[in-house]
Amino acid sequence: MRSSLNNPFSPGSDIVPEVWAGRSEQLSDWRDVVRPRRIVGLPERGRTILGEPGLGKSSLVRRIAQTAAAHGDWVTPQLRIPSGADPLKLVAEAILRLAEIAGLSSKPANEVAAALARVQAVAAAGISLTLQSATGPDPYRALTDLLIEVGRAAIRRGDVVALIHIDEVQNITDEHALSQLLIALGDALTHEVEVEVPGGNRVLRSLPIAVYLTGLPDFEDMTGARKGATFARRFKTTTLTAIEEEELAEALQAFVLTGWGVAVPGGGIERVRMDPAAAAAIVELCRGEPFLFQLAGEQAWYAGTGSVITEDQVLSGWRSAGREAGAHVERILNRLPEREKQFLEAMAELAPKERTLTRIAAEAGFAKATDAGPTAQRLDTVRGIISRGKPYTFRHRAVEAYLTSEWPEVPAGVRGGR
Repeated sequence: MRSSLNNPFSPGSDIVPEVWAGRSEQLSDWRDVVRPRRIVGLPERGRTILGEPGLGKSSLVRRIAQTAAAHGDWVTPQLRIPSGADPLKLVAEAILRLAEIAGLSSKPANEVAAALARVQAVAAAGISLTLQSATGPDPYRALTDLLIEVGRAAIRRGDVVALIHIDEVQNITDEHALSQLLIALGDALTHEVEVEVPGGNRVLRSLPIAVYLTGLPDFEDMTGARKGATFARRFKTTTLTAIEEEELAEALQAFVLTGWGVAVPGGGIERVRMDPAAAAAIVELCRGEPFLFQLAGEQAWYAGTGSVITEDQVLSGWRSAGREAGAHVERILNRLPEREKQFLEAMAELAPKERTLTRIAAEAGFAKATDAGPTAQRLDTVRGIISRGKPYTFRHRAVEAYLTSEWPEVPAGVRGGR
């Protein structure tokens, strides 16, 4: 009954899983704030979604994009920026596709034709166009001009937003390319056009354009000191943290109450249920990590073939996935600067009630507590791994479990056979 062909859990990167958990705040932000305001011409900042690997940044915005497309909005594909790639070329290609969707390629207007031609040149040459003696506006200006035309077309269409999603933004290491890209997107977001309203009056309104940037917390450093207040005024940044246990349990409630429908040979639908203890075990094992939640569910599904997923099957499946779960957290720790990693290890050595800045700093070998302050601040506000309360606590529960216990190992005395 359960097979690889009907498994609803998907731990792969950039996938929108069938079993969705949490992120209701960000989803409602698109539904209740960003889209409604952009549709009626009110200004609204772009969104930057950052977080450590495995927290579901790309999946979140891909889900938002799916919702937007279902409403008839014009949506670019997820634009993943590989390391060393020219982001202007990739974004130019995507804007050209938006222009085609908007029907601009068939417009004879000289200004539209000129904008299309210039962006086509950007798509071919990218940032290097800035260094050439070619006539016409710089790449960022060309991108902005065509985005404005796309926005005007969306206004004419009515009830349509053009949504752009750029992923892995931390890979844009060329400061000039990053600056041009952010300025182009930011200028389009803040641009106003004059429109006629009932009664014959003419008013200014913002374009129905929305921009989402996703990536690792390192992007915060790239935009902070060098781009400063301008970037902050044009983009609102959210750093994702672990999903609350209540939200994970809610995502599995359909399995517990009514079962998950799967097609069976010969036609018809049968349902795979999950014991309450099995659902609780998945929530406990994944520690709030979307990737690990999907991994635990996937392996529990494969651990049997019957119509009920048991706690034993969850534990058996997790034993198969434990190595991958541990490697996932190790990758997060290994990419941290040594000073931040030392801080976390020292914090983990202390009892929860003893985790004050003074005690952690002494345990980590800092000369004085104030020396550890900037490190603690980064781990809190930039990375979202800890919370600087009284006492300090771990927000990244998988990192805490890895450093303070035998997790992801399941104790030998706990059952977990088929």
